Amino acid sequence: MIRISGINYPPQLPEEKLAAYVAKKYKIKGMNAFSIYKQSIDARKKTDIHYVYTVDVGADNEGKLLKTVKNASRINDRRYRFPEFEPFSDTVVIVGFGPAGMMCAHTLACHGVKVIVLERGCDVDTRIRDVKRLRTGGILNPESNVQFGEGGAGTFSDGKLTTGVNDSRIPYVLNMFVRHGAPREITYRAKPHVGTDKLVGMVKAFREDIINHGGEVRFSSKLDGIITNNGRLSGVRVTDKSGSYEIETRTLVLAIGHSARDTLNMLKDAGADMERKVFAIGARIEHSQDMINTAQYGDMRHLLPAADYKLSVKASNGRTAYTFCMCPGGEVVASASEEGGVVTNGMSMFAREGKNANSALLVNVMPDDLPGDDVLEGCRFQREIERKAYAAAGGGYRAPAQSVGSFLYGSETAPDTEPTYLPGVTLCRLDGILPEFVTDTMREAIPLMDKKLRGFAAEGALLTAPETRSSSPVRIIRNSDTMQSNICGIYPCGEGAGYAGGIMTSAIDGIKAAEAVVKDKGGRGK
Repeated sequence: MIRISGINYPPQLPEEKLAAYVAKKYKIKGMNAFSIYKQSIDARKKTDIHYVYTVDVGADNEGKLLKTVKNASRINDRRYRFPEFEPFSDTVVIVGFGPAGMMCAHTLACHGVKVIVLERGCDVDTRIRDVKRLRTGGILNPESNVQFGEGGAGTFSDGKLTTGVNDSRIPYVLNMFVRHGAPREITYRAKPHVGTDKLVGMVKAFREDIINHGGEVRFSSKLDGIITNNGRLSGVRVTDKSGSYEIETRTLVLAIGHSARDTLNMLKDAGADMERKVFAIGARIEHSQDMINTAQYGDMRHLLPAADYKLSVKASNGRTAYTFCMCPGGEVVASASEEGGVVTNGMSMFAREGKNANSALLVNVMPDDLPGDDVLEGCRFQREIERKAYAAAGGGYRAPAQSVGSFLYGSETAPDTEPTYLPGVTLCRLDGILPEFVTDTMREAIPLMDKKLRGFAAEGALLTAPETRSSSPVRIIRNSDTMQSNICGIYPCGEGAGYAGGIMTSAIDGIKAAEAVVKDKGGRGK
């Protein structure tokens, strides 16, 4: 097999004809295998927008092709392999069934390790009903919502699988996702995504696979305490609908997500070492998807999928503002997990066919921005903003919103972008809800971003606040070699522990935690 990169392909042609196109272009003889390795869109010149492919080919004349085709090379087998280890009897308890917990549990269970997953939220079908109640009736279930439940916060998102890290586990994760129901294209698209509609089935398939391999997944089961003996974990305390009980274990993986503030308090009281970290807050900015498509693709927009963007600028005050979790054809979704607080996030389906585009517009919050020395001050800071938003919007989990024109210039400009947030928005000023250093930075950043993406600062665009849960404000400190906290036997991982920033990096960190567990228990050093 050989790999050919840098293949320009017209967007007018369907992907099904790519193999024939490549065979003709490079004079391939006796093609016996063909697969797409990578696909991206080159939109640098609006008059010449095209796909760029890298493909893997098996052919009778591979030797000649390696000599005559400039971008051809032999394929090296660099598949990820889980380390070998000696079997052990200890049950591994994993807290949280988001990407990190799910991949950690699945990896261990498939290699014969007994796992028990504790998920404070509900199964995904029940969770969908609870999220609908919040969106249609303003009724919040604090234990079953966009933040808590099967699949984690990523289930109600765009399902982005992009990452800036280069890790050998990435192909393994993507292929596992495909095996459990994700579309195959995620393995080769430059900006792969799954969408909420496909994520729902995917996480259920992972759960069934874990159970089929002897694992357990317990919903509505909350970690309420840890039991230690001479600085070593010896068990955990759990509360479910029937009461409280204990599990004897020497191994606990914490994949708690970024919104389990009560769990962080419990860990702090138990003596787990933690530190403040940089996080970000802001609002969701919403435009028509057609405007984004036109800005990015011009006259070619009808031939290409819904366009996205990623913007970052530095303001005169030294702070960085950036867009995050951009959802083409998506909607702004109610993401509260505590009563009396409003939180927004972005979500889209796989087809990305919605009329609006939205993304988080965020400003970094530094540890020194927060008063006092409490390691969990960032959680209090987030909560205060969320409660201000709830009050400003009039309760009922409505969200405060403001047109970009009104936000930038203090005008009475009404938004012409119809809000997608449910249970609804209340038009009001965002000043007084978001801190001044955040609104000042956003006001300077939006016109600067408009220079990079025409129409971004359109006065009729809509800002819906607040976006407070883009990342965790705290990190649970772990040993860089063993991945264990200062309490031996506890393995913090994923976004909530401060070591990831999205579905892919969380999934990878969950696999790393699985590797660390077996290395400690019975690794062979291979």
